[in-house]
Amino acid sequence: MTPKTIEAYVDAAAAALDLPLRPDHRAGVLRYLALAAEFAAVVEAVPLDAHDEPAVHFTPVVHTEWSE
Repeated sequence: MTPKTIEAYVDAAAAALDLPLRPDHRAGVLRYLALAAEFAAVVEAVPLDAHDEPAVHFTPVVHTEWSE
């Protein structure tokens, strides 16, 4: 997504939801949506075949340096 399409999307979504977007929040919302679009592009770049299936169960791994 380009910065202009992100702005257009945020404006349209806020209007559709009748959600007031304060001017001092707008920059943060635009940055977050741009970041989310970058994440989506990374996920979409992974090639999948017809036989690929989602995982049945996801178990997160606790990093030992972060746990107490």
